[in-house]
Amino acid sequence: MAIAALATVTYAENIDPNEDGSQYAYGENVGWLNFEPNVVAPNVGATVSGEKLTGFIWAENIGWISLSCENTGSCGTVNYGVTNDGAGNLSGYAWSENAGWISFSCDNTASCGTVDYGVTIDFDGNFDGYAWGENIGWINFYSADLYGYGVQACKVNFIDLGNFVDDWLLSGPGLPGDLSGNEEVDFVDYGMFAELWLTFCPDDWPLK
Repeated sequence: MAIAALATVTYAENIDPNEDGSQYAYGENVGWLNFEPNVVAPNVGATVSGEKLTGFIWAENIGWISLSCENTGSCGTVNYGVTNDGAGNLSGYAWSENAGWISFSCDNTASCGTVDYGVTIDFDGNFDGYAWGENIGWINFYSADLYGYGVQACKVNFIDLGNFVDDWLLSGPGLPGDLSGNEEVDFVDYGMFAELWLTFCPDDWPLK
């Protein structure tokens, strides 16, 4: 897959903020999945926001995996993507040209009563749980206990900063920059955003 040719929107990935290798999930049938590949191209690497995951991740044995139709400009024709409910519960599908669909929650397949699985992100940005691919089996998103690796995301990114700037001093319901939930984007929200940025993104984090 020609990543640069297919990508239409460029995001700044926000995986592995401590630069300690927290960028790998593991599938017993496909090996490591790298959420921060060392490739300089648009949309390479995962970007986590409160609404979705975007970007391409890399698996040595099956190639590129797209986390959203936004990466390829196919939304409207082939709609898919990994969503985030804002509390860190992921759902939806990623797509691999070589391995097919990868489900991030049993809710996608209505199998939770018999096969309960899903991927979550905790308050510190750590991924946990399992995804399922019909052609590749289980993918473990917190492998630290078994393999010494896992996936971690910084809590805030340039998308969040853009939302905050766009909404500054606006009021009304449903504003992405309204972190306090009082339907106003003001210095209260600025303080909350700054605390998240300083707390969860280390001093040497490249987005700071």
